[in-house]
Amino acid sequence: MTRIKIDPATVSQLPETYRRTIPKDYLDSMGHMNVMWYTHLFSMSFMGLMELMGMTDALDGRHDGGTFALESHIRYLSEVHAGHTVRIHSRIIGRSEKRFHVLHFMINEEKQDVSATQEIVSSYVSLSQRRTAPIPPEMAKPMDKLLAQSSQLTWEAPVCGIISA
Repeated sequence: MTRIKIDPATVSQLPETYRRTIPKDYLDSMGHMNVMWYTHLFSMSFMGLMELMGMTDALDGRHDGGTFALESHIRYLSEVHAGHTVRIHSRIIGRSEKRFHVLHFMINEEKQDVSATQEIVSSYVSLSQRRTAPIPPEMAKPMDKLLAQSSQLTWEAPVCGIISA
C-alpha cells in the first residue's frame, strides 16, 4: 500500500459536503473512531454531494431511479478522536453513461490533516427495472459542471487505481 500525504488546504478547494463533531459513542475500544463511522460519515457526505448537485429528487422516490454504490475503497490516514470536528470535501473524478466516480476527503480540523479518503463508484439505477440505467439529463448536467471544475484543478486526485467509472 502506498502512503499518501494530502494537503488539507488543497482539498479545501473542493466543495464541503458534510461536517460533524465526533461524539464519544463513535469510538472503539482503542479510543479512536471505529471504522463503521467512517462509512457512515462518507455516506452522509455522498448525500451532501447529491444535494449540492440538486439531485435529491432522484434519491427521494419521486423518480423511477436512484443511485446504488457499486464499489468503495477507504484509506485510513490518521486517527480521529472524540471531540474532533471533521469536514468532508468531495471531488467527482469521472463518469460514464450510467456510472460516476467520486473521491471524498475527510479533514480533521483539530489536527489539520486529511484523516481518511473514500473512493466510490456509483451507478444510476431504474428502480422499476432494478437495473442500471443512463444518468438522467437533470442529474448529468450538474454532475458534468462539478466534473469540469474538478478537471481544472492543478493537482491529481489520489485515486487507488483499482476502481473507475
